[in-house]
Amino acid sequence: MNIGVLTDIGKVREINEDNYCIVNEGLHLYMVADGMGGHNAGEVASLLAIQKIKEHMIKYISTEIVELDEEEVKGILFEAFNRANKEILSRGKEDGQCDGMGTTATLTLKVNDKLFIGHIGDSRAYLVRNNEIQQITQDHSLVAELVRRGSISEREAMKHPQKNVITRALGTDEQIKVDIFTKDLKPFDIIVLCTDGLSNFVDKYEIEKTVLEIDDCDECCRTLVSLANQRGGYDNITIIVIKNNSHDLESR
Repeated sequence: MNIGVLTDIGKVREINEDNYCIVNEGLHLYMVADGMGGHNAGEVASLLAIQKIKEHMIKYISTEIVELDEEEVKGILFEAFNRANKEILSRGKEDGQCDGMGTTATLTLKVNDKLFIGHIGDSRAYLVRNNEIQQITQDHSLVAELVRRGSISEREAMKHPQKNVITRALGTDEQIKVDIFTKDLKPFDIIVLCTDGLSNFVDKYEIEKTVLEIDDCDECCRTLVSLANQRGGYDNITIIVIKNNSHDLESR
């Protein structure tokens, strides 16, 4: 698999509250997280989410992957998100500066020819197949609800004044609702994970065009981040591009 990644502070923010992980040994796990909160609490929340989910997945997936069926993998994913949620809530109670912090988290896990997706918040996962892009996650946000109801268009959503109001996140409630589902993974599929610092300024068709025209995944990431920054760079920007060039697995 050909993999590229880039995280960027953008043009306005003082710190980068996004985090990401790429695990390509033992299992194939890719994740982005976009933190929110006062001071540097957003950065803390997103880092905790990445660390706890990654730790749980490495512990329970990589050593037993051959023996696990689809529902068991989904159960492990759900528990990973819940452990991250509890850790973020606990840190918020211990440290006043972290009170109220939260984070999105969107991941893909490749198991043989199956793609498992875990998602909460408004970061996104896209799939490009047969030269067509589709957003395979649903934003958990106020504006996304308006789009789903047909009240506004996707274009209007990108400029909506309440586009940053999210309805689900890690660290905001004791009980969380996580989207966990699977898709078959095919040769030459392209997966794109990104935070809203990209998707708020670069639409899916521009993402599609970039990843189809540029072979190198790192260059894809640089091009798309540059485009978001040219349009203001008002938020942190993180993107992972994964090209499933064949059935053979290659380290990055």
